[in-house]
Amino acid sequence: MFFADTLETEGLGNRSYLAGGARAAVVVDPPRDIDRVIAAAAERGVRIVAVAETHVHNDYVTGGLELARLTGARYLVPAGASVAYERVPVADGDVERIEDGIELKAVATPGHTPHHTSYVLEEDGRAVAAFTGGSLLIGSVGRPDLVEPRLTEQLARAQHASAHRLAAELDDAVAVMPTHGFGSFCSSTQAGGEHSTIGAEKVSNPALAQDVETFVAGLLAGLDDVPAYYTHMGPANAAGPAPLDLTEPRRADAGEIARRLAAGEWVVDLRSRVAFAEGHVSGAFNFEIEGQLATYLAWMIPWGKPVTLLAQSAEEITRAQRELARVGIDRPAAAAVGAPFDWVAEDEAPASFPRATFAGLAAARARGERPVVLDVRRNGERAGGWIEGSVHIPVHQIHERLDEVPAGTVWVHCAGGMRAAIAASVLDAAGRDVVAIDDGYAAAAEAGLAVVAPDRH
Repeated sequence: MFFADTLETEGLGNRSYLAGGARAAVVVDPPRDIDRVIAAAAERGVRIVAVAETHVHNDYVTGGLELARLTGARYLVPAGASVAYERVPVADGDVERIEDGIELKAVATPGHTPHHTSYVLEEDGRAVAAFTGGSLLIGSVGRPDLVEPRLTEQLARAQHASAHRLAAELDDAVAVMPTHGFGSFCSSTQAGGEHSTIGAEKVSNPALAQDVETFVAGLLAGLDDVPAYYTHMGPANAAGPAPLDLTEPRRADAGEIARRLAAGEWVVDLRSRVAFAEGHVSGAFNFEIEGQLATYLAWMIPWGKPVTLLAQSAEEITRAQRELARVGIDRPAAAAVGAPFDWVAEDEAPASFPRATFAGLAAARARGERPVVLDVRRNGERAGGWIEGSVHIPVHQIHERLDEVPAGTVWVHCAGGMRAAIAASVLDAAGRDVVAIDDGYAAAAEAGLAVVAPDRH
């Protein structure tokens, strides 16, 4: 009897899979931290005999090469992918035997990348699951604009064709098991649902429900900003990632933290946005450990800039190391555990700034105050409506566009509070007076703030 287990990487919105039979298994699109995969295989009591990549990933560093090396598994990589290491080049129709009665069949599904390949798990010759990578997602498809701008429309059309090929060749009951789409920025639109089948996608997925021209037009119109760190992921994966090093970083005292800040390095406070606002090291940035740490820190930090991590516990430092390593930020320069008074000089006090709600902003305006309202949501979110008179700078651009923020006290908001806290910390580090709005965006209209609706005509 076959099995197909899901390994979540929630911070990146991705999934990896361990699948096989009673004795042997294949791993599809493994994460960088392969200890999780090895533990899952041990729990199942199976030997990993193959590791399969659907494509050269643009959003995270793969652990596939190291996993294959450690386990002796065959490393399956699409033949069309240009990589610098030895692998088993996989072409359309190739079949990899996992164990008696369990096979993995390669299906060329270009679109997310030109060489993208899906894998169909077959039991006794019957398809039971399709590992669709960045091709057919749940209610969506992988975005086609990560390889080369000149190829984007061509790849969008290929996504449509690939989705239709999978739908035509596989039974409705076959499980759809994509790598991207659970909050991943590799998804072209926000994918919905946790589980799906080919039959369900035929009903709900625009790639299968729309003609190619309608689908491509909608897909291209809906593409939003690409995280800056994606530029570095593809080359790292093509070159062959180094083994993961999660050894504890060196500990920094208050003096070292101050020196690193003075040198222009990044000091990142992992505590909650509430705790950070109440007290923090002046100049530090707030990226919550419970937020999308890897995505937004990797998106915003100048690539290669040393980073020092501050947290309440050693466990949080360890967790952050793991998350950051998944996107190529391998070794923190240093780390410190404790609270703000442990991280500043004895003669200094922690910095702070206020938090508020949209009702507080409405009250400030009613008192005749004229605060700067800064919207740090992404372009696609802003297109759905905005607070009248607000300035728009997406959070991932704020550190590069500080001179565009008007003078005055800045009330900064996003859709829920996490990104507003990041932006507020950047503004605070730059010496601006800031108020972080920690509130859901829907509360803006409820508070009586004038919200501009987009012109749909």
